Amino acid sequence: MRVSIHIEMRSARMTRYYLPVIIAALLLAFWFSPDVQEIAAGIAIFLFGMLMLEDGFKLFGGSMLERLLARATRSTPRAITFGFIATSLLQSSSLVSVITISFLSAGLISLLGGVGIVFGANIGTTTGAWLVAGLGLKVNIASYAMPIIAVSIVLVFQKSKPLRGIGYALAGLGFLFLGIHHMKEGFDAFKDQIDLTRFALTGLVGLAVYSLTGTVATVIMQSSHATMVLILTALSAGQISYENALALAIGANIGTTITAIIGALGANFQGKRLALAHLIFNTTTAAVALIFIAPLRDAVDGISAMVGIALDDYAMKLAVFHTIFNVIGVALMLPLLHPLIAFLERRIVEPLANVSQPRYLNEAVDDFPQTLEIALSKEVLHLYENAVKLILHGLNLRRDTIFATDDIAGTVRKSRAPRDLDIGDAYERQVKTLYSAIVEFATRAGDKRMPPEVADRVYALRDVASDIVQAVKSVKHLRKNILRYTTQPQGVVTELYDGLRTEIARIAVEIRKLGLVAPEERSALWLDQERAQIEDASHTTTDRIAKLIRAGDINATAATSFMNDSAYAYSAMRDLITAARRYYIERDSSMAEVERLLTLDEEELNETIADQDTPPGAEASEKTVT
Repeated sequence: MRVSIHIEMRSARMTRYYLPVIIAALLLAFWFSPDVQEIAAGIAIFLFGMLMLEDGFKLFGGSMLERLLARATRSTPRAITFGFIATSLLQSSSLVSVITISFLSAGLISLLGGVGIVFGANIGTTTGAWLVAGLGLKVNIASYAMPIIAVSIVLVFQKSKPLRGIGYALAGLGFLFLGIHHMKEGFDAFKDQIDLTRFALTGLVGLAVYSLTGTVATVIMQSSHATMVLILTALSAGQISYENALALAIGANIGTTITAIIGALGANFQGKRLALAHLIFNTTTAAVALIFIAPLRDAVDGISAMVGIALDDYAMKLAVFHTIFNVIGVALMLPLLHPLIAFLERRIVEPLANVSQPRYLNEAVDDFPQTLEIALSKEVLHLYENAVKLILHGLNLRRDTIFATDDIAGTVRKSRAPRDLDIGDAYERQVKTLYSAIVEFATRAGDKRMPPEVADRVYALRDVASDIVQAVKSVKHLRKNILRYTTQPQGVVTELYDGLRTEIARIAVEIRKLGLVAPEERSALWLDQERAQIEDASHTTTDRIAKLIRAGDINATAATSFMNDSAYAYSAMRDLITAARRYYIERDSSMAEVERLLTLDEEELNETIADQDTPPGAEASEKTVT
């Protein structure tokens, strides 16, 4: 169940230091007053409802939120609007922040767009206060909660994913209502025993103490929405003063940044920048609200009078205040948006590119299937870039020179100078390290109960990485004789090895061209043609070498070496072509049918591959990378 996963994720954030303290404090409070139990249960039920609401949206919406997020950041106004709408629907600015960090870490949205979403989410989170103050505290919502929960359970047990999503969302809504009811009832009963207004503080001391209290409460619950509901129910029951409630609301805005900060701990530098932006924005907004608390209170009174809110309806006035100071915060920060981005980029510097380390695989992209898949796809491409450079250098060729030339064969013939390269060490640092990270990431992703179609694509990407690595391993075997026979012209044997170098280089160039073509224009036809040429050359190698030996053009030692090395070379070519097909070719149904009719029969291509694929030692044909 997805709810249990979320509970585990959030509970893991409770450190071993303050968890026992919280439990002890709760037990002491329960012993002190049974009514505290109802308040605590109301908070727990409310938080559980939020988790179910989030899970329901994910089941029902699939990757809709992620797709919208990627499109909504084309301009700052759109990003802010998206942040507002998404948070209003989900009633969780924390979830929106975590999704944004995930997309930013995967490189799908810009930092500017991510900051815009955070701005909008802060305004969107105020809608929860309006719903609670305007409906939850004035209507017996518990009477609606029970039938909603009953209907939701029926839907939760359906096989249809959309129906189960609706069921989870309804259950979440029902538990939200039930939690609000129990918090309200608990405070109403509690006030008969103890009047918490005795602890009310006025002036600067009250602002400081209660702002800090609101921050701490939100950090513990990791939900400013839950804190606001707690404040509103306590205010409605007369257990806190209006002035202290304002300070608590300001503190809750600061505390809500903790979720983004936690989410950014496993993110890359972009995710950390966004978490810092969130902290700066919320603390600046809170500071402005605290400094101008008196004028803001007057503005709230004026607006409340204009819209017909009663003078003593402090819950509704708190909702007005919550909205005003968040909107003012956005209005103040918008003109400073670009300087803020520049500050973030200076403060958290992008690390120097390290080809040996994963660029896109981090914990922040794990939570959402789309970011997970795209990050893995980018990392596989990173692996290929490292691999093709190493392959060409292993053949004594410069990648940039090969990619720039119009005469690959001529460039290969001119490339005689031996390159200073320890291919074994380079393989360990630049290829095997990345491949290990990809395998680990794909395995971890497989444990996240992804949709089957996403899991299939993740495992396919892992197989692409395996093909790339196998190609490098094959070239490793070629390296010794490449140095032996191509650094100085030695007649026919040099020409034979130059031919292998040329073919591998040409395939690398063609794959590069394939990557530069628009996805809808890519075709698998040329890949099949290349594969056919490879198989034809592979099958005729023995006869060709035999003729050269009989003619005296090559000695037996060089011939044997070339026979072995050609098997490795053709294996590398096959693996590169297979990787390109799996990675690049994206076909819709109509294109697939056309290409099915035109593509060469795989059996025809491979009818004699079994004996040809395995080079001496059999290592090059293994698919388990060591």
